[in-house]
Amino acid sequence: MNSLLEEIEEWKLEAKLENSDRYFYHTRIVNRILSGNKLYVVGRKGTGKTAISEHLDNKSEPGYYSQKLTFKNFPFNNLYELQDKGFTKPNQYITLWKYLIYSTICKLMSKNPSVGFETREKLQNIFNDDIENALPNAIDRWTSLKFDIKILGTGIGFGTDKKTEEKGDGDNWIARVDTLENFLKGQIGADKYLIMFDELDEDYKDIIEPEKYKQYTDLLTSLFKAVQDIRARFSSRQLYPVVFIRDDIYEILQDPDKTKWLDYKADLEWDEDSIKNMLAFRLSRALSKTGEIQEFNKIWQSLFTPGNVRYGDGKRKSMTPFSYITRSSFLRPRDYIRYLQVCAEMTLEKGFDYIEPTTLSEADTAFSNYLRSELEDEIHGAIPDIHKILDIFTTLRKQTLRIEEFVSAFNQASESGLIKTKDSQFVLQMLFHFSIIGNQPKQVSYQVFRYKNKEARLNMSENIILHRGLFRALQIL
Repeated sequence: MNSLLEEIEEWKLEAKLENSDRYFYHTRIVNRILSGNKLYVVGRKGTGKTAISEHLDNKSEPGYYSQKLTFKNFPFNNLYELQDKGFTKPNQYITLWKYLIYSTICKLMSKNPSVGFETREKLQNIFNDDIENALPNAIDRWTSLKFDIKILGTGIGFGTDKKTEEKGDGDNWIARVDTLENFLKGQIGADKYLIMFDELDEDYKDIIEPEKYKQYTDLLTSLFKAVQDIRARFSSRQLYPVVFIRDDIYEILQDPDKTKWLDYKADLEWDEDSIKNMLAFRLSRALSKTGEIQEFNKIWQSLFTPGNVRYGDGKRKSMTPFSYITRSSFLRPRDYIRYLQVCAEMTLEKGFDYIEPTTLSEADTAFSNYLRSELEDEIHGAIPDIHKILDIFTTLRKQTLRIEEFVSAFNQASESGLIKTKDSQFVLQMLFHFSIIGNQPKQVSYQVFRYKNKEARLNMSENIILHRGLFRALQIL
């Protein structure tokens, strides 16, 4: 049996489950985050956001302290209640985010031996929450009336006195932010602290409902502004809050100063060359945990028997294995990992040592089903009907169609009660945004997809074409 294929078969799509030390592919973005030059990491699912945050969270070196705050399954309604009414919308949550960041820094400082023993001991007693596994509980405690912090020996102290508690001043936590900020300025020292926010899409749903949409976008807009403000206030220190966010969520955030965020924004984008470099790294690491990284063509060809993949009517056309996989992908690392997983499993089941061209073709259906499922997970928050809407393409059985054809079928499905979404224009824009569809100009050999050009916009006067990776899942082929 081919040990390389056996290792590929065990690759993980979920970055949290993978051996980061072995498989993390280091890009320039990592260094720019660690130097404090990039604070917002933006990219769609599968482009590597969680892989980067996991790598940075697991990084271990003297003078480096990190904490990843994940908002998966988080009760966002609890956060919506924690407004600072001294700010107008959408800035009413800036104070909350600053308080959360400062409190997390204090918890990290409690583990730092370079912090004075007395201060460290006090911080350990005060910030003893399990923020990795029980973040909601920690936030509830930090913002409660009874949460009391006294840092002895610094001249700084605050807490809830009896008079305040009797008055029931629920905004008492707001007064603590400035004091915590002053404490950190005096105590943080020269060490590096990285606070990362990930999986913020938990409440990205029902965005068509104005009230829920506004709450959610205000909360995230406040986070971006809080991060920028903290970076400015601690510009001479190595205190780096970093936000990892999906590109579609970033795009819906609106603020007069959003253009200024570009200075700290890093887009996770991949092209064929960077994908090849990533694959060369992963395949080399699959072959040997510590061996040198081989050149792409050499290690890539070692996976396959010679020959191209044949396709089309009568199998008269052919394509290299890399090109064949690429045309079904969104140029995301996760897509290539999944395709190779499927091919490795099928090859080993057959008892072969190398992936044959026919196996690549046979893997098309399994990959297509994965891609559909992945897209439905990604879009469901914005369009709950996405599964049934994609079924419209199955009914039409066309790769390329006029927009009027889709709208007619969409309206028919809506009128018959198959789908609840009514706005076909909104749906078309979302399908284009996620590259489920692209535009097909009159030049047949050329298509416009957003994953290839993020500045592309849907042209309503041109035909639309379904992404090749979805053909099998939607029974187009």
